[in-house]
Amino acid sequence: MKINTDGVLLGALASCAAPGRILDIGSGTGVIAMMMAQRFPAAIIDAIEKDEWAAQLSDRNFKNSVFSKRMHAYCTVFQEFSPQGAYDLIVSNPPFFLNALRSPNERKSIARHTDESFYEELIEKAFNWLNEGGELQLVLPPNISAHIQRYANESGGFCLAKTIYLKSFEDSEPFRHIISLRKNGTAECTEEIAFTIYQQKGVYSVAYKELLKPFFVNF
Repeated sequence: MKINTDGVLLGALASCAAPGRILDIGSGTGVIAMMMAQRFPAAIIDAIEKDEWAAQLSDRNFKNSVFSKRMHAYCTVFQEFSPQGAYDLIVSNPPFFLNALRSPNERKSIARHTDESFYEELIEKAFNWLNEGGELQLVLPPNISAHIQRYANESGGFCLAKTIYLKSFEDSEPFRHIISLRKNGTAECTEEIAFTIYQQKGVYSVAYKELLKPFFVNF
């Protein structure tokens, strides 16, 4: 699972005003983290990944990149991670198949499946690790997004700052949400945006190509 649409869209759309420190949780092979490093040239990027093979590959990718001095890979679960300082932005393309049949491929199964306690722990850790006004930004299916928003609101400390609705076509329903949860923010700041991937079947939208042109050589 080296590169996927969810991940690259989060990497390209996650936003923060001049972040000094960014954390990617569940970084896989480091694609999102490297996109963050490219977009925010002054930021220090930490990336944590529990799969040893993926973490080793992301570490190699970081060291071979022009961003190597600003990037750090850690092989650990986020529950056991001890950051060296607070973050302005935390991003994650987390597991999301709640109560679903597991993939026969063990690595993919581990990477994409979880339960509700995972998200609750993720929100609690993110709150502790973020600077005041910092944001946790996640890409999720709509039903999981609604669950996370309810929990974040009920547990206190976070407000929904922005929702980006990812759609395959202009007239289709969103298949993913990118949500931005702001630490100790206010509900009045909520922003909603729609983003469409395809102009028509097999043809990417102008917005998609422009967004990913800095990262994809074929655009």
